[in-house]
Amino acid sequence: MRPLARTLLPGAALAACAVLSGCTTPVGPVEVTRFHLPDTAMLGRGQIQVEPAPGEDGASIEFRTYAAAVARELTRLGYTEALPGGPRSPQVAVLSIERGTLVPQQSRSPVSVGVGGSTGSYGSGLGVGLGINLSGPPPEQVETRMSVMIRDRATGQSLWEGRASFAVKASSPLAQTSLGAAKMAQALFKDFPGQSGETITVE
Repeated sequence: MRPLARTLLPGAALAACAVLSGCTTPVGPVEVTRFHLPDTAMLGRGQIQVEPAPGEDGASIEFRTYAAAVARELTRLGYTEALPGGPRSPQVAVLSIERGTLVPQQSRSPVSVGVGGSTGSYGSGLGVGLGINLSGPPPEQVETRMSVMIRDRATGQSLWEGRASFAVKASSPLAQTSLGAAKMAQALFKDFPGQSGETITVE
């Protein structure tokens, strides 16, 4: 996992947000792209196991949260999740998570000066106007990217690959925790296996 910043809520706070509807901060839109082989007969059947991509910390709380969300979607699609410590599954879902902070550029100067001329019955005048932009700089955003590659374990062949990404304000709870994992997984596997090579937006 390659996060630029990792700040997790305490376990009690996470549990509270999971049960209180008031904590369900909207996520989206989620941008999703999928690729797969022309023959999709092998997808959505048999045993599968979610494993970390090279460089990922598979033991971290954050990764396990995303892995559980992906496993739930795979089970919904018809797969059977392989039990830990049991026989290796015929297929493997390789999961990668990336998080980064985006700093939008301010689109306008904080101070602007305008000069205007006017004429009237009492002569002419020249006015100078000073405008100050008090809105401040645009808020920072945190972008999360999730990639899942389903492979045939015996041959190593890639059968399906999907990528999902979304960005939220840095002040949002979803920017600091993995509360958006379920939403991202749902978007990634929407209408599985999807149109190969097509990028869609899921609200």
